[in-house]
Amino acid sequence: MKISERLCETIEELIATGELAPGSALDEAMLVERYGVSRTPVREALIQLAAEGLVELRPRRGAVVAQATPQRLVEMFEVMAELEAMCARLAARRLHDADLVALEAALACCDAAAAQRDPDAYFYANEEFHRALYTASHNDFLVGQTLALQRQLRPYRRLQLRVRHRMQHSLTEHAEILVALRQGDAVQAMEATRRHVVVQGERFADLLASLQQLAAA
Repeated sequence: MKISERLCETIEELIATGELAPGSALDEAMLVERYGVSRTPVREALIQLAAEGLVELRPRRGAVVAQATPQRLVEMFEVMAELEAMCARLAARRLHDADLVALEAALACCDAAAAQRDPDAYFYANEEFHRALYTASHNDFLVGQTLALQRQLRPYRRLQLRVRHRMQHSLTEHAEILVALRQGDAVQAMEATRRHVVVQGERFADLLASLQQLAAA
């Protein structure tokens, strides 16, 4: 893997975990010093992150972590919900034994993290569950498109899990999705997944409150 690719993954993880919050400046000189690399891989990494929608490159102002407006977040989660619902619909029809094993293993990890009240562990277990769902669709193009948007929403989905009781609700919703998949019920799998992902009403208000707390920190 190229230096720029490794650096890109590192910065992406810092964004996802909140160490680099939306709106944070990404100073090239700081990144060069911090990671002991030259400016070329730093610039290449920032360009790649910008292409993924995680970073904004501003003329004469440098790079900053992308910050979505409330309206943009609603739109992104609406599209995410439809993409994942499509994955679930196809998965219910195409599920292989290996897919079921992967989903069950990820759900078990989610259960363990929720029992420990560990939102960071749940965040990664949750990602494994969703990736297993994407894979189970057996549509590589759909998987690629879904993963691309999932990367942009990672910081916000992580914040959601810090809302009180959200982990337990998420775990229950995962179980409902898995039941529908086991039964081969494409409609129920699709609807359960859409409800799980879309952010509306109180859930959206909770997410905005978490973002405001992060900005004030």
